[in-house]
Amino acid sequence: MRLTRCLLTTAAAAVAVFTALSTAPSAAAAASTPCASTWKAVQRVPVRKPAWNEGPVATTRSPIVRCLRRGERVTSCIVANGRVGWSHYSECGGGSLWRVVPGGQVPARCLERA
Repeated sequence: MRLTRCLLTTAAAAVAVFTALSTAPSAAAAASTPCASTWKAVQRVPVRKPAWNEGPVATTRSPIVRCLRRGERVTSCIVANGRVGWSHYSECGGGSLWRVVPGGQVPARCLERA
């Protein structure tokens, strides 16, 4: 009984190592591909950059860097989740998710996939 259990454990460990080694190159290749998610602004919306004392997620009080025009296309692959009260916005239907775009962050509901 012990020998069978030992053999099964060894075989399972060998399969796990083989699986991890065989999927590692594809994971590295996926990590090195550039971001290609294109989004389109639903309406005119400000791009905000978090102030030095606000943390990593923009809030409705964050300074405005520039504004996206309606229909302007941007590239964004990262979503920031602001859980404090001031990160909740009312533009484009509200929410607390912010998409990271070049120059700052935009409320996620103000963008639609292009």
